[in-house]
Amino acid sequence: MKRLFCAILVIGLCNSMAPARDALGPVTNLPIPRYVSMKAEKGNVRRGPSLTHRIDWIYQHKGMPLRITAEYGHWRRVEDIDGEGGWMHYSLLSGLRTVIVRQDEILVRMLPKEDAVAKVKAAKGAILKLGDCRPSWCQVSSGRHKGWLPKTALWGVSQDEIRD
Repeated sequence: MKRLFCAILVIGLCNSMAPARDALGPVTNLPIPRYVSMKAEKGNVRRGPSLTHRIDWIYQHKGMPLRITAEYGHWRRVEDIDGEGGWMHYSLLSGLRTVIVRQDEILVRMLPKEDAVAKVKAAKGAILKLGDCRPSWCQVSSGRHKGWLPKTALWGVSQDEIRD
C-alpha cells in the first residue's frame, strides 16, 4: 500500500519524500529518520501531506513516540512502533522524547547495569520520558519514578544514540 501511495501522488513529489538513510530533512534540516512524540491528545494521520487527503489513522495518546521518515512543507510522515503511519501536521508533534517499552515487565534499574538494584517494573506498552542514553542503556522516567532500562527493551531511540 505504501508504494501505491507514492505512485498516486503528483509526479515529482514522490522523490522529494523518500530521503536517503541518515539524510537531512528538506524543510527542517534535521536528521531523517528521527524520533518525536505526540504533542496533542489526538492526531489525524493522513494518506498524504494535506488536509484534502483521507484520514487513515487517529492516534489518541499524548506523548506517544513516533519516527519521522519524511518532510513536506508543514507535514511530517511518521511511523509508530508497528511500522504503521502516514502524514501528520507538524503542530501535532513535539521534540520531547518518549519511548515505548517493548518487553514484558522489565525491571527499571537504579544504575545502568544488569546487576543494579531494581526500583520498579515497567510493563510492555508503557510510554516513558527519555533521559540520558549510554551505548546500551537509557534513563527513563514516569511520574516520580526514574531509572535505567536497556536500549534493546525500548522503541523510540536508535540503538547507536547517545544522549546526555
